[in-house]
Amino acid sequence: MSNRRAFLKFLAGSPLLAGASSIVEALAQQAPPSVIDKAADALDVFEFEAAARKVLPPAHWGYMATGVDGEDTLRANREGFNRYQLRTRRFVDVSRLDMSTDLFGMKVNSPIILCPVGSQKAFHPEGEVAVARAAKAKGHLQILSTQTSSSVEDVIKARGGPIWYQLYTTDSFDVTTKLVKRAEAAGCPVVAITVDLPNGRNTETATRFQRQDARVCANCHETAEGDLASPLVGGGTVGKPMFTGIDMRGRAITSPSLTWEFIKRVKDITKMKVLIKGLETREDAALAVQHGADGVIVSNHGGRATETGRATIECVAEVVQGTGRRIPVIVDSGFRRGTDVLKALALGANAVGIGRPYIWGLSAFGQQGVEHVLDILNNELKLAMVGCGARSLKEITASSIIDTGRRG
Repeated sequence: MSNRRAFLKFLAGSPLLAGASSIVEALAQQAPPSVIDKAADALDVFEFEAAARKVLPPAHWGYMATGVDGEDTLRANREGFNRYQLRTRRFVDVSRLDMSTDLFGMKVNSPIILCPVGSQKAFHPEGEVAVARAAKAKGHLQILSTQTSSSVEDVIKARGGPIWYQLYTTDSFDVTTKLVKRAEAAGCPVVAITVDLPNGRNTETATRFQRQDARVCANCHETAEGDLASPLVGGGTVGKPMFTGIDMRGRAITSPSLTWEFIKRVKDITKMKVLIKGLETREDAALAVQHGADGVIVSNHGGRATETGRATIECVAEVVQGTGRRIPVIVDSGFRRGTDVLKALALGANAVGIGRPYIWGLSAFGQQGVEHVLDILNNELKLAMVGCGARSLKEITASSIIDTGRRG
């Protein structure tokens, strides 16, 4: 920072910038941005990112921050929002706004969903339970990961109402059946089958940060890779509540041999609504409807699955077209602003999921951090709706945005 100040002072003395010297001098005197020390101080969700990085061990930070390969898709998820601009409308009475929505009979206060993230006790001692309390306080939907570090029963108790359950398919339908039956018995009305990680992934950033971590991973996990960096092998299920009483030795939590028949098999063993999480194309969306899926989640696992280089926001319109609007479409990956949420709704999504932002809040400040992340995003969405003259989610339509066709 001292070098930066010296450089700015040099610029201030340059005759080429004489007219702007006072501005440059002011910049030179600015203190470096500090990391927030309480949740209420955050002005946007990105401030929670810095706070989380400050408190998390390197391996845990790397697990959450990583994309795959060169992380083109991770970056694309953010850059994709630049393709769309908002169209403002004036002289609309926006004194009252309704941001609530109904998802399979469940009324929630906002279209922003807390998406499944595994191993949340790696980020805060209360993990998924703290997130559930925040979801209850703010009236949001929570989806629980198969790799949860708190039991589905405890999370539902903390939520004080139903949550959805995300399913890793495993390579054994007997194991799958046990997971589905337990989630249903606990009170989950919806199961979201994840299909975007059929056979592993290359998480370079996670591995690099793990190498920087001086702790002995085996003190907490069966293997260094099992619990966090690569949760796709049987070792990653050790100690995970959803696998209590299930022998996962030699088994994987995903399968490369799945076909569309799997959807019917799951629907035959449960009364829960069955969603497919991880679709990105028109063709697969149409096949999802054809094979009886009750909904679709457009997702690239937060840039942690296939390195497509394509943002999920750029997939929404074609997926909605593929479904023919016959089933709900939800989208996640890369959402950081309320304007991002509005753009997705305008493209036809029914709701939007967030992952990293609330985990940043959880890591730094527990339940309070998650709540404030939701407050920030909801307030930003509210302001975007006001600007576009949309008084309810139904009034956010294709006419609310302009597709420029470019990310830059």
